[in-house]
Amino acid sequence: MIRDDEQADKILSGILDDYKSAPISEKEKEMLDYAVKLTKKPASVKKEDLDRLREFDLSDRDILDLNQVVAYFNYVNRTADGLGIELEAEHKKIRGVE
Repeated sequence: MIRDDEQADKILSGILDDYKSAPISEKEKEMLDYAVKLTKKPASVKKEDLDRLREFDLSDRDILDLNQVVAYFNYVNRTADGLGIELEAEHKKIRGVE
């Protein structure tokens, strides 16, 4: 948990701008790579992607949790988009739909 608001803002900003150069661990970057792939090209996720996560010491349970969180957020976002639900300004910025 980050207890330094300034550091937390820096990390969040870095993730939103370009997570690959953000001040986060390689493990976190790998998890985000998986999340992006699952979001943008879910059919392209292969066993090798899961093996890569395991190389960063993610257990099968960790991978399942990651998959479920990403899938749930995608579901909620698509549901909101499909119903024309307006997002609050902060969420628009995060999703890049200002």
